[in-house]
Amino acid sequence: MDSLAAAPGTGPATSPLPVLRARTSVATFDRLPTDRTVVMGILNCTPDSFSDGGEYNSLDTAISHGLRMFYAGADIIDVGGESTRPGAEDVDEAEEQRRILPVVEALAKAGALVSVDTRHASTAAAAIDAGAGLINDVSGTNVHPDMIALIAERQVPYVLMHSRGDSRHMDSLTRYDDVVGDVVRELAEVRERFYAAGVKPEKIIVDPGVGFSKNADQNWELLANLDRVVAMGNRVLVGTSRKRFLGSLLTTAGKAAAPKERDDATSATTALAAAQGIWGVRVHDVGASLDAAKVAARMLTGKRNREARLAAQAAEGESPEGQAAAGQAAAGQARPEPARASL
Repeated sequence: MDSLAAAPGTGPATSPLPVLRARTSVATFDRLPTDRTVVMGILNCTPDSFSDGGEYNSLDTAISHGLRMFYAGADIIDVGGESTRPGAEDVDEAEEQRRILPVVEALAKAGALVSVDTRHASTAAAAIDAGAGLINDVSGTNVHPDMIALIAERQVPYVLMHSRGDSRHMDSLTRYDDVVGDVVRELAEVRERFYAAGVKPEKIIVDPGVGFSKNADQNWELLANLDRVVAMGNRVLVGTSRKRFLGSLLTTAGKAAAPKERDDATSATTALAAAQGIWGVRVHDVGASLDAAKVAARMLTGKRNREARLAAQAAEGESPEGQAAAGQAAAGQARPEPARASL
């Protein structure tokens, strides 16, 4: 384990919890990478998560897993205390805070930039006080006025994700005239409420809400048209990790792939989203998506390098077409005359 912390139950510490040393640098939103897509690691501190079944439902396991993702290269750790799977029941705010606040505080102490996945303004405020630097809200069109007021007051980065209804009803709210156009329009309408309250545009990150009040075909349409979301002018976060539409795609013998069998497909969507210039992805498997983001960034660099070279050549009056013609002419001059047959 990294030098910031000892492995649970080892060393001079008697506590089974990870022993965190003071951070050597302060993780901030402004210090996130700008040369590639940002990778946000998912940490579900819940007993009923669809993806890991409550695997990190204790303080010990939650902090340890958060640290593993941090050391694996996650730029942000997104901590949630309420499941957002379809059909999930609401969680009392006090219980949500009991689950996540010690985790937020510990990971922030270790130097991680922590995001909190919550619909509740009181939880968001407490998490910011505990060291969180980002709020990730799945409320969508149902965002509470208190959350808008909090973000306006604190001016912390805020993820505005598209969704309709709550976890119990969102699967019945998938009727769109054009899912891409409607999602962009509805996001823009909610975004204006934040702007009107005084939230700075650079603080808003938009998320098209893959899997939230959308069926499989609609999810694929959104992923194929992320440029429309990017055109809104805000940073864009995309979350596809282990979701149902990937499981359905990977069906074998009539059985959809289990959540943990969807990580390779998730990495593919990371590469495709990153190649479209997406700011960030929210994933369970940090290492694979980080690799995918780096590959996409290098590909985009290759494209920009070529465009810059062609622009420089054009500015000097040396168009690629002219260079090609000159090259062909030079090759023709250097080629010996073919021998003529004697008559």
